[in-house]
Amino acid sequence: MAKDFYTAVQERRSIYAISNEQPVSNDRIQEVVEFAVKYAPTAFNSQSGRVIVLFGEQHEKLWDLTKETLREIVPAKDFGPTEEKMGSFKAGSGTVLFFEDEEVVRGLQEQFPTYSDKFPEYSLQSSGMLQYIVWTALEQEGLGATLQHYQPLIDEKVRNEWNVPASWKLHAQMPFGKPVAPAGDKEFQPLSERVKVYK
Repeated sequence: MAKDFYTAVQERRSIYAISNEQPVSNDRIQEVVEFAVKYAPTAFNSQSGRVIVLFGEQHEKLWDLTKETLREIVPAKDFGPTEEKMGSFKAGSGTVLFFEDEEVVRGLQEQFPTYSDKFPEYSLQSSGMLQYIVWTALEQEGLGATLQHYQPLIDEKVRNEWNVPASWKLHAQMPFGKPVAPAGDKEFQPLSERVKVYK
């Protein structure tokens, strides 16, 4: 039985310990992602979000590529933790790559010059909402995920490997898989310091 919305929001966490087992099929994950892309809100109905979903060997290739990119930057004596982290992402069953189509953003800047400087900001807000919908939906399907940011270090290699259009700008990577260990405890700041209500 699917979790209700509030439970899914509450239980969506950064899950780093994942395996390549899946409680649902690749087709179901594709369906979830496509639903999120279709219905995620965007400023001016720009629909600027773009996504690539990698499964299996393609997913593993991404994290091997990222590891080798980082190997060129991180000193060898310090590389152990980085290699371990890349291995934890690779251990999952797939990755969602989130992009924004900058051609769409530029088109809106030209069409609505009054808001020109705001459209990149609106684009980031839309991308964040899309990422959150996918993340929470994966949680509802019994999958654990994290949100990673290895751009712009891997942008060119990702573009070449998966034939990414030049106007698509990479914003985040979301490895997912079956959770094999829970997230740690999370502390919350007092809501009284974060929310103001006037009646």
